[in-house]
Amino acid sequence: MRTSEKPAANAAGLSGPASRKLPVPPRERKPALAALAVLLILGGALATTLLVLRSGDRVSAIRVTQQIGAGQKFTPQAIEEVKIADTGVAFVSWTQRDKVLDSFAAVTLLPGTLLTNQMGVRASSELGQGKATVGLALKPGQMPAGVQAGDRVQVIFVPARSSQGESRVLAASALVFSVGDRSRTGNSGQITVVVEAPAAPEIVAAASAGEVAVAELPGAR
Repeated sequence: MRTSEKPAANAAGLSGPASRKLPVPPRERKPALAALAVLLILGGALATTLLVLRSGDRVSAIRVTQQIGAGQKFTPQAIEEVKIADTGVAFVSWTQRDKVLDSFAAVTLLPGTLLTNQMGVRASSELGQGKATVGLALKPGQMPAGVQAGDRVQVIFVPARSSQGESRVLAASALVFSVGDRSRTGNSGQITVVVEAPAAPEIVAAASAGEVAVAELPGAR
């Protein structure tokens, strides 16, 4: 009887392909990368904490929502409360709004302006002694589009007939005190201007005769 021969086991007790596996090198440790990862995690946590703390470090301020001309009084519709970061600038607090509403703009203030104490005055230089407010009802072509309260305009005499003389300036720099509601038909040409008191009678007479127009002075705010 023929006896089959079995392959002899190697010294390690393995045979075949298993005995030819390559040794696995030891895993290399990288302490520098591990330390960097820890620092990144800690840095991110610190930044998040600072953002949370900063988000609560805010103060109340007053922001202008409508243009306010120099010398015009502040109105409730023209201001609003905003929360801003405390940058150290002495903005007027919303708690002082009653005092603001009892004062006048020292300069022309545009929408979006944050109020400071220097922007308001207790008395208006534009509405004081020697000034007069005059209402004008202007037709299309007698007033440029976009004129609003706080703008500066020239009030010009425009004779209906050439025999009455030439055009001339009645007020070189009049403050637009108010403008009619443009949403209402027939009211878009109504404006009130502040002029020197001695010029008021002639301006009123020209306006009543429909012989007055205004020209905007964009750079004179």
